[in-house]
Amino acid sequence: MATFEIDDEVYEALRIPEGERSKAMKQELAVSLYARDVLSFSKARALAELSKREFHTLLGEREIPRHYTEAELAEDFEYAQ
Repeated sequence: MATFEIDDEVYEALRIPEGERSKAMKQELAVSLYARDVLSFSKARALAELSKREFHTLLGEREIPRHYTEAELAEDFEYAQ
């Protein structure tokens, strides 16, 4: 597992309860990287440690458009039949 460091002063300045900081930061990073098309939905969801439904909900709350290709649509349509 890769890690990265955040300056203690910055970490302590977060207006998030200490027990929720790690989870919140992972979700923020996941949403940001997904929105910039740096991570796929599944990888961003894994980073955020959320289910598909939970990550879709989070993206909806943030009004982040889904990256949904025609190939993915065709695959979903085929699966639904």
